[in-house]
Amino acid sequence: MTLLALETSCDETSAAVICGGKVLANVVSSQIQLHAEYGGVVPELAAREHLKNLLPVVRSALGVAGVSPAQLDAVAATQGPGLPMALLVGFKAAQSMAYALRKPFLGIHHHEAHLYSPWITGTPPAADFVSFEPNVSLIVSGGHTMLVLVESELKHHVLGGTIDDAAGECFDKAGKLMGLAYPAGPIIDRLAGQGNPAAYAFPRPLLHEANDDFSFSGLKTSVRYFIRDHPALLEEHAKICDLSASVQEAIIEVLVKKTIRAARREGVRCVTASGGVTCNRGLRHELERACKNNGLKLRLAEKTLCTDNAAMIGILAERKLLSPSAFSPLDDEIKPGWTLG
Repeated sequence: MTLLALETSCDETSAAVICGGKVLANVVSSQIQLHAEYGGVVPELAAREHLKNLLPVVRSALGVAGVSPAQLDAVAATQGPGLPMALLVGFKAAQSMAYALRKPFLGIHHHEAHLYSPWITGTPPAADFVSFEPNVSLIVSGGHTMLVLVESELKHHVLGGTIDDAAGECFDKAGKLMGLAYPAGPIIDRLAGQGNPAAYAFPRPLLHEANDDFSFSGLKTSVRYFIRDHPALLEEHAKICDLSASVQEAIIEVLVKKTIRAARREGVRCVTASGGVTCNRGLRHELERACKNNGLKLRLAEKTLCTDNAAMIGILAERKLLSPSAFSPLDDEIKPGWTLG
């Protein structure tokens, strides 16, 4: 079975070719530089870039995989959640291709696909989907932070999620308050490596609550008031590094402790993590340390598969094609606010 998958939920245009559990190609065109001057993603600009980039990205993926459109057995695309205008580009293009080729079409949930990215090992064309096992999965990105219990393939339920600002959003907004460029998360991660995480005390929202929800708006507000009261701090590089390390430590402690607590409570022996913030070196290190201390296996998505990509969309679509799941109608619509069940 050979499948083409498209991903255009936000500011990355991606196409991937999947065959028999292998990722033969995964091409991603990022728009970070385009949106940097605005301090965030501008939906209209994102949609225009998707329109410009989609065909070249698809042609590139098919070329890398050595596959022609006629050799495809199915087509898939992200159906939601995401920016409406961005989703439309990839979703309608995929539907049109499936119609023209008379092949099955599948609309895929973006967050559900993230659950499968940690199980993809290697890099195309030698990337494989490996055997699944029950796990508690942390999905952490700019727009979403959630914990999901994955009992088996295609069977999961959400334990908890963000009730306001997601972790990635907190990183970026804190960075903006510090005068850092967009996206600030990677910059904070780099500066944190030079700073003292115990230099400044910031709150750990919901850390001691019994639920699995996350809230980072209070932490962001705390950073705002701290900078307001200590403006001179931003004039010294060493203190900016300390501030970055302290903010990052607060975010990571909440993410790691709530993830480990959920895994132990649910009785699983494996933890996975995916989403853009999983590229953060501090988070990866602390998850590895905490899992080792608690006798848990850890699977982290490859950094190239943490951010939005079509490989995870295609892998999930293939798993669904191998199950009794129904195909998506060719007149189906996008679901920008689609929640993970």
